[in-house]
Amino acid sequence: MNRIDRLYALVEELRAVAPRKRTATWLAARFEVSVRTVERDLSALAQAGVPIYADRGRGGGYTLDRSRTLPPINITPAEATAAAMALQRLAGTPFHAAAHSLLDKLLAVMPSTEVAHAETLARRVQIMGEPGRTPVPRAISEALNSGRVLRLSYIDRHGRTSSRLVEPVGYIDLGGVWYLRAHCRLRGARRFFRLDRIGAATSTGEAAPPVDVHQSLLDIPGVPAVRVTLGEAARSVTGRAA
Repeated sequence: MNRIDRLYALVEELRAVAPRKRTATWLAARFEVSVRTVERDLSALAQAGVPIYADRGRGGGYTLDRSRTLPPINITPAEATAAAMALQRLAGTPFHAAAHSLLDKLLAVMPSTEVAHAETLARRVQIMGEPGRTPVPRAISEALNSGRVLRLSYIDRHGRTSSRLVEPVGYIDLGGVWYLRAHCRLRGARRFFRLDRIGAATSTGEAAPPVDVHQSLLDIPGVPAVRVTLGEAARSVTGRAA
């Protein structure tokens, strides 16, 4: 995670838990950096005008004045319950961590009485069966977000391990098994890599060639696909921003 992304993530983490505090030690572990780096980042944010405050001593930590950074969002208990049910289905997918973070942020901006109502509604819903969990190395998600080349330690179906330099294209769910589709430089072609067979993944820092996702790069012959979009609301927002 580069510094700009980390600064943004620090603000979002503090906003989600406000008015509770996070210690520098906790934040350092969360973002896998040193305590000194976290303190330097928080100082930079405060100097830039972000309303972050520090309480020293036992029980202290950093907190953010949420009312000065985010306008009210009116989320009903029914909407929060629907979101929780939908996000629960992402357990065991590459989006599990992001879904958990999103739900925390939704609940953080709701009044406590509405949260209690949403919890009551949620207890009336049961999801039978626990989806399998496929751990996704953070480097893979970050490489897809930033367009970087990855070095994978990959175990094939025969148990053989190889090192691959790959250019990530996207995720594919095939019958509940998640794959990373990427251009494999060793094979000179696009390949599917089962996420549960990736032993390790590290970013090389090299920029990967841009991918045109509208050219059916994720299509698999003979397998019907459902594409994910953000709908008309997202298109209207991006249209206004253009």
